[in-house]
Amino acid sequence: MRKKSAPQRTNNNGFIRIISGQFRGRKLPVNDLEGLRPTTDRVKETVFNWLMQDTRGANVLDCFAGSGGLGFECLSRFAAHATFIELNKKAAEQLKNNANTLKLDNTNIINTSAIEHLTIENQGDKFNLVFVDPPFRKGLAEPSCHLLELNDWLADEALIYVEVEKECTFDAPENWQVLKEKQAGQVLCMLYQRN
Repeated sequence: MRKKSAPQRTNNNGFIRIISGQFRGRKLPVNDLEGLRPTTDRVKETVFNWLMQDTRGANVLDCFAGSGGLGFECLSRFAAHATFIELNKKAAEQLKNNANTLKLDNTNIINTSAIEHLTIENQGDKFNLVFVDPPFRKGLAEPSCHLLELNDWLADEALIYVEVEKECTFDAPENWQVLKEKQAGQVLCMLYQRN
């Protein structure tokens, strides 16, 4: 008897799986695109154990949305709203399709560069839960986090999840305190709180 293994990454238009909440078990299609690196189920479980009490009612920003796995997981756990920023047009279209599939009316999908978008001073609602999970080896995590702070994107005591390659040297803004940190394979996961 062959044991079925849960997929961790997408292969040629694969899917991501929502692991908990109202959409638990739902599989959402994703395109196999260069630089798209969906967070594995194992890492997602760790992250959402860290955030267990913090997703309900949150205003979420997924800076390098890709597959949308982190933002959709928050919405499944009753986040109030999620904004997805994704540079790749096909990936952004898939995010819209997946939001429609889940019948969500509390999403905003922005097809642009996260760095360019965060360079603009925020004039709207601030975010209290932010994901910074950029493509590896492009040096995008640190400048994104500094722009979040510099341009008024964050609520007081916002939580910021950062995922980088394990060999990356990452310097967070001075007023961010690291709450949790874990290495999982080639990935370094960090959860910060803004003070």
